[in-house]
Amino acid sequence: MEVVERKGSVTKSKGVSMDEALALAGFGPCNVVLILVSGTVLASFLLEILGVSYIIPVIGQDLDVTTKEKGVLSAVGFAGVIVSSHLWGFLADTHGRRKIIIPALLISFVISVISSFTANFWVIVFLRFMVGFFVSGPSSATYAYLGEFHNRKNASRAIMGASVVFGTGGILLPGLAYIVINQGWQLPIPLLGIIYRPWRLYFIVCSLPGLISAMILLRFPESPKFTFSQGNTRQAIEAIQWVHRFNACCRSKTPLHIESIEEDEEDRLEREKRAVLRNTKGCLALMKLVWNQTAPLFMSPHLRKTAIVCILQFGTYLAAHGMFMFFPEIVNQLVLVRETGVGAATMCQILEQYGNFSAVEEVGEGSQMMAPAAFQLSFILELIYAVGFAVIGVTINAVGRLPLLVFIFETCGVAGLLLFVVKVPTAVIWLYIVFLCSGYTAVMVNAIIVDLYPTSLRAMAVCIALMVGRLGSVVGSNMLGILLEEYCELTFGIASVLLIICGVLAFFIPNISQRVLSKTPSDGDDS
Repeated sequence: MEVVERKGSVTKSKGVSMDEALALAGFGPCNVVLILVSGTVLASFLLEILGVSYIIPVIGQDLDVTTKEKGVLSAVGFAGVIVSSHLWGFLADTHGRRKIIIPALLISFVISVISSFTANFWVIVFLRFMVGFFVSGPSSATYAYLGEFHNRKNASRAIMGASVVFGTGGILLPGLAYIVINQGWQLPIPLLGIIYRPWRLYFIVCSLPGLISAMILLRFPESPKFTFSQGNTRQAIEAIQWVHRFNACCRSKTPLHIESIEEDEEDRLEREKRAVLRNTKGCLALMKLVWNQTAPLFMSPHLRKTAIVCILQFGTYLAAHGMFMFFPEIVNQLVLVRETGVGAATMCQILEQYGNFSAVEEVGEGSQMMAPAAFQLSFILELIYAVGFAVIGVTINAVGRLPLLVFIFETCGVAGLLLFVVKVPTAVIWLYIVFLCSGYTAVMVNAIIVDLYPTSLRAMAVCIALMVGRLGSVVGSNMLGILLEEYCELTFGIASVLLIICGVLAFFIPNISQRVLSKTPSDGDDS
């Protein structure tokens, strides 16, 4: 690589690699804005899907729903996510990350607004399914989009930075629920046959971050790595130059001129593959495209990598998300036991003996509200997540991904096992919170996937891993609901042991011990 200085500019007289080109673009305001927006996109997924859990206790007055129907509403968003994950991964890898993220966010916002004004419960269920269907695409494609604007040195750090914003969205979740839902106003709308109450407004509030993110991303180009893999070298260079100009806006810096980007073997194969894909049409051809985009993940040399990251995500989501669904109720019971001064007992003993405590309270005519303890402890948990993501983002390059993964998996797994023996309610509450902190590893694994797979497979790999992870959420929450009363120890034991196993599996991730890799991952690298 040779740099030739010109008057008022810096010209690359010879071709550079994509990683070198991204490094030349610098790290500045553009990257910061993109990290903030990407984190907001991820937070919008959290608000749209998990925000429903705060609405469940208060909809009975308006919709007259049974407990079973409330369970359907709480799970239907994840169902939409699972059903659509594969499709979005395919579309993001074949049509572009940006072309998926922006339309999907806008459509999910419109559907959320419609669901806010719907009178029929089952129509709301269908609309929330569709919200889950559409927010699934941006939540996974964003990782690839963000990572592909950074060189390999900064990609993991950028993704972890977005996760700090994501964690902040988690903090806002209980706060927004408490502020918006805990109101007494109502607005009759005879034309629609509804009384518009705060819980309906909460649907719209939770969808606003996605709308704002889509508006900002309209100003951003497609990721240069994806564009280059499509064979559009000039467009990729223009995207990198756009990033460079954005970063130079706050300081004096000469324009960046890149004459060409060198195409390595992976890029050449990808370009040839894209040419074939563009010439295929029809329904059968579409099915073939989906198969061609997915099958390589489950074949050599990627099979072992795919199996490992899917198991890691399944274990993480089962523990961190599945076991979180009952977090407000369980923790509220523990708080009540602590305040009443009941003798020492383990968490499962408390749940068996004092399971009649409820995590919701009556606040008016048939209306229910989450107890303050549930909001407070949910806020504390999300605050811990935000701080933890910040710490991981700062230390991940220095410490390395493997030590962090193993430490988090093993610590959270041991905390879950200690719930069986610790009999001090306050200690039990904090152990439960530590156990749920296993969610840190989900974002770390997504960052690792970006490094493990070539550009053509990254978005699909993230989508598949997230789909398996969200399946773990469904399994975890249903396992907890079915087994908690009679088999409490078994329920938490399964999740805790699975986390410990995931910590061991982390040692087998290819190249996991390398802190900062210097070359683009190869299709054939599975050692």
